[in-house]
Amino acid sequence: MICFLPLRRKLLALCSGLLCAAAAMPTSAWAQASGHTFPSKPIKLIVPFAAGGSTDIVARLVADAMQRELGQTVLVENKAGAGGMIGTETVVHAPADGYTLGLGSISSLAVNPVVLKAARVRPLRDLQMVVPLASIASVFSVPPSLGVQDFAQFVATARANGDAWTAGSSGVGSIGHVILEAMNAEWGLQLRHIPFKGMGPVVNSALAGQTQVLSDQFPSSAPHVQAGRLVPFAVAAERRLPSLPDVPTLAELGYPALNDLAITWFGLVAPAGTPAAVVQRLNAAANHALQQSVLRERLAQLGVTPMGGTAQDLQHMVEQTTAQVQMLVRQRGITDGSE
Repeated sequence: MICFLPLRRKLLALCSGLLCAAAAMPTSAWAQASGHTFPSKPIKLIVPFAAGGSTDIVARLVADAMQRELGQTVLVENKAGAGGMIGTETVVHAPADGYTLGLGSISSLAVNPVVLKAARVRPLRDLQMVVPLASIASVFSVPPSLGVQDFAQFVATARANGDAWTAGSSGVGSIGHVILEAMNAEWGLQLRHIPFKGMGPVVNSALAGQTQVLSDQFPSSAPHVQAGRLVPFAVAAERRLPSLPDVPTLAELGYPALNDLAITWFGLVAPAGTPAAVVQRLNAAANHALQQSVLRERLAQLGVTPMGGTAQDLQHMVEQTTAQVQMLVRQRGITDGSE
């Protein structure tokens, strides 16, 4: 069994408490305390993935809520490509004045820097963490044709099939690839990895029975699960999902580290060197935005859990997940396929 430090629950509890504390202070108080008039012009939020995905949706919802707190427009700009590296590098090279921000994810902040040889960004060196924003549960499922109904049956059947079963991901070296290798290591499986160009084709391959195992963010799999086109056997979440009350979390099943790894999270980042007063202003605005009932309800509809907290909380999340990925890379020999 792979042993990771199970810090996520402590971090999420800390984030929740700090979010409430930050919400008690009006954002204007931060500006008065720091003597800053930031922001005095529109802010650009770079999303390093294509429009329409879960990262983009979360970014736009949060940007809309934050601009009401800041009194300035927050413009979302998609810069997709190279697994999130292009957009992330854009943020790194922007002026460190708080007017260019980035939407960081578990992939861009903790997976890419470890797995992708072409990655030139070191997040904890090149970026200023601002605030954890949200997390999304994942669901593990199989096509109904396999006859699998629960986790124990899945593991037994997958083991019996040796390396005949496959699982897709959005690409070699992606978080999905890392999760697959963790599944193999934790459960004693030999699932073969099939890389695709994006999660859309991954889901379609599972629906068609071309791949046998699917780990996916819950919002995109939910319609297929509810329609019976996919059979869930576990979820990665802080607690059981209300819409899947009979499906246990991986933590319940005895795999808390894999549970943590498979929960997608997002955070707000800025170029390294951004003034502390500006970071505090942005952090307070985000925490206030995440307390708004309209935003929370919209995120809940999408299966997204608001987080909030401090810049240090996001830094700890990056450090923890990076350590997990580094361990998996060493133990499983994960590479991005480049020479």
